[in-house]
Amino acid sequence: MSRKIVECIPNFSAARDKRAVTKIRDAIRHVPGVRVLDVESDDDHNRSVMTFVGTPEAAIEAAYQAIAAAAKYIDMDKHRGAHPRLGATDVVPFVPIQNMEMAEAVTLARALGQRVAETLQIPVYLYEEAATRPDRRNLENIRRGEYEGLQQRIATDPDRVPDFGPRVLGKAGATVIGARNPLIAFNVYLNTDDVHIAKRIARTIRYSSGGFRYVKAMGLLVEGQAQVSMNLTNFRKTPVHLVVETIRREAARYGAMISRSELIGLVPQDAILAAAKWYLQTDNLTSELVLENRLYGDEI
Repeated sequence: MSRKIVECIPNFSAARDKRAVTKIRDAIRHVPGVRVLDVESDDDHNRSVMTFVGTPEAAIEAAYQAIAAAAKYIDMDKHRGAHPRLGATDVVPFVPIQNMEMAEAVTLARALGQRVAETLQIPVYLYEEAATRPDRRNLENIRRGEYEGLQQRIATDPDRVPDFGPRVLGKAGATVIGARNPLIAFNVYLNTDDVHIAKRIARTIRYSSGGFRYVKAMGLLVEGQAQVSMNLTNFRKTPVHLVVETIRREAARYGAMISRSELIGLVPQDAILAAAKWYLQTDNLTSELVLENRLYGDEI
């Protein structure tokens, strides 16, 4: 029987400090039983996203070592970046990949949260499927006010009491840990520096302001270009191509157009196949028609 495999995609508040990024990556790599699949760093966001897979036991150890390294090398009092954040290790999601149920990923998330809080003295909030209260399922609710706002409120506001750990922030800030389904982090750049256009489009497409279900979005200015930054939390029900075409249509209303897009981290093959099938208008496109899948197989 195939072994259990879980994916972990921690986000760290560092990109410009290459030494910090390397130390965190190495902390993951040095744990036996895990495999680092991808490292994405964005200097404007000042944020790095690392993707690794492994057995549940190895994955939880690698995540812990990465959080410990981030706490050592990242000082949140000095951090500046375009992306919202709460801590040196901002968010740590576990995603069940092979022979695992979501409940097992939730157990991993909660066990890691308790260990981080007890041994590193970092406040931990649980989100998505691991959340212990409904208002903390959505990451944006926990992250509201960011690091600076949490500094002021964690000790006095009952709504900001962490699930684990002290009601005080050190230089590592707080960490959000959870379990979720596969997510696509996807950015679309517009051929304009007018960030207000990106903000209006983000408001149109995101679910919280009346847009598509399973879409989280915000407008940013990155590298001198307006950017619509998104998380697509269920690509099967809200496919990538539908979101892209809506952005294209909305941008045209303001005299702009899409100049390029980028994926942050890895993307499920089915999401790419769905987009290819839609754009190519191909009726029979499946994973079985992908040459490499037939050559090497799909198993991790």
